[in-house]
Amino acid sequence: QAGKTEEQSMVTSPVPGNIKMRRCGYCMVKQPMRAKHCQLCQHCVRRYDHHCPWIENCVGEKNHPLFIVYLSVQLVVLLWAWYIAWSGLHFEQSWDWLQHNIFLIVSFLLIVVFTIVDLLLLISHLYLVACNTTTWEFMSHHRISYLKHSELENPFDQGVILNLWRFFC
Repeated sequence: QAGKTEEQSMVTSPVPGNIKMRRCGYCMVKQPMRAKHCQLCQHCVRRYDHHCPWIENCVGEKNHPLFIVYLSVQLVVLLWAWYIAWSGLHFEQSWDWLQHNIFLIVSFLLIVVFTIVDLLLLISHLYLVACNTTTWEFMSHHRISYLKHSELENPFDQGVILNLWRFFC
């Protein structure tokens, strides 16, 4: 029954009068604004952000805050690994030292690369959350009917503080 009420709420979602709800071409459900059908998951996702290959799931309305927490925890773990790898390096200028520590040096460089990637992902998602937009809306602004014909650049933006409050609380 919970599944039925969720489907009914998707169908009867309030939409401004000038924007027509569209029907999903795959599951034939009327989609509210900000919903999209994921080709990989084979279902419609409310407030669709993206399909994440790392968690093998769509990031949407119900799990987007948890995805931000996931990126944050991953960053903390990578910084901790960076600290441990750095503390294990005792630099000497000899070929013998390099042969014994090559694995640690390569590991350190990989940790640095992953830390930079994770930090950039976290910053970009926090920026999008602060603007109350999704990755899909940001990247496909010109193709989405309710954004393409909108007078505002982002009709969902309610100010940074209110956007963050509604997202995390």
